[in-house]
Amino acid sequence: MRLISRKTLLLFFLPGAIFMGAFLIYPIITMVADSFFEVGITGDKTFVGLENYIRAFTAGGFLKQLKNTLLYIVIAVSIETAIGLLFALFFELNYKGSKIIRSLMMAPLMIAPLVAGLTWKLMMSSSFGIVNELLAKIGILSSSRDILWLADEKWSLLACCIADIWLTTPFMMLMILAGLQGLDSSMLEAAKMDGASLLQQVFSIKLPVIKPVLLTALSVRIIDAARTFDIIWAMTEGGPNSSSETLSIIIYKTLTRYNDVGYASAMAVVFIAVLVIFTLV
Repeated sequence: MRLISRKTLLLFFLPGAIFMGAFLIYPIITMVADSFFEVGITGDKTFVGLENYIRAFTAGGFLKQLKNTLLYIVIAVSIETAIGLLFALFFELNYKGSKIIRSLMMAPLMIAPLVAGLTWKLMMSSSFGIVNELLAKIGILSSSRDILWLADEKWSLLACCIADIWLTTPFMMLMILAGLQGLDSSMLEAAKMDGASLLQQVFSIKLPVIKPVLLTALSVRIIDAARTFDIIWAMTEGGPNSSSETLSIIIYKTLTRYNDVGYASAMAVVFIAVLVIFTLV
């Protein structure tokens, strides 16, 4: 078989390299450069050094959004993982009709996050939302207006988390189920013969074996949750009073509403650095 020359191989990679350079590397370099300048409305730049970075950590606003982002990640990802694990263990039993139910559970993954956010915004409306109506009918709430999901600072971030959990739990379930179906059945048979209970099988055999799959799924979901924008913007736009404002939202607002390119770039650089460090770890 004739070996392909190095020049030919490079030509195959060239389109991808051009695309990466134009749409990833160049914007990142521009963003890093802009973070050291104060950019005026007319595009004129004034060098300010690390002032934008110092402002990000001392102004207070950025730290609040960082806290909201971390809270959003912890609530959404932990609940998605727990529910996804339970469903994966349930579907692993492969009972009659499980494939149909599993396919129906995949439906949220087919929906765009923006559409999901708008749908949950209507469902959580204090005026005509079905969520409060159901909670009132089963006796959890005395009135459908007891909880203002999107207008109350205490509930706005949680409301966005609920929409995210509904949307992406099937992903976690699918990843964990794939790991469980790859287990060596002889290990489980040996554990059953030794008298291991169902919980012992799960925590002593299944979870340790699928640990690489679980860590991969968690890494993907944590990064995805950290940069969530569509759902939160569709539901609350970061309000009320910045209570559901995450880093993605504040960077977008700073850039488009306040036209502060330098400050937005500095926050974006810090945000990307945190995600890169987490990914490397």
